[in-house]
Amino acid sequence: MFKNTFLISLLFIPSYLPANQLSGKYFSIDYIRGEGNVEGIKFAYQIHGDFLDEYTSLFDVYFESSVNFWEYGEQNKHDKNFVLSLSPVFRYEMGLLNNSPVLFEVGVGVSLLNDTQFAGKNVSTHYQFEDRIGIVYKYGSQHEYTFSIRYFHYSNAGFKKPNPGLDFIAVSIAKKF
Repeated sequence: MFKNTFLISLLFIPSYLPANQLSGKYFSIDYIRGEGNVEGIKFAYQIHGDFLDEYTSLFDVYFESSVNFWEYGEQNKHDKNFVLSLSPVFRYEMGLLNNSPVLFEVGVGVSLLNDTQFAGKNVSTHYQFEDRIGIVYKYGSQHEYTFSIRYFHYSNAGFKKPNPGLDFIAVSIAKKF
């Protein structure tokens, strides 16, 4: 019980960041498509910070906690997986498109999978690293919305064999609040 409570509380770490260094909070919804017939949805809470502003305006960082629901297979015979993740993400502004920023992002975080057997693979451990790379487009009158395309890779980094990893493409929409 303590272990599960502790792990779930990790999702709220971004909420404890100093308020004077925050530039915004976002909520996002992602559609996830993986190898084979894997599909899923991800709900994420993002805390964006001003931590790098004194050094550069081209880079920024945010922290994301998320809940993922994955499904694989036919309607009457399928695997499901529930995933909790926490990731720091770094962004670089590549330029403007229609006077709105286009960003490149990269991040490595940690995740907890409900099931180690998923989509015909044995990923060995419940604890996985979540690697991501993506392109983000901010839009709206005050850039309060984002549209993103990301590649995700989940792996235990070889700590235990087998380690086939899981790969996904995600399309995301987020709104600042």
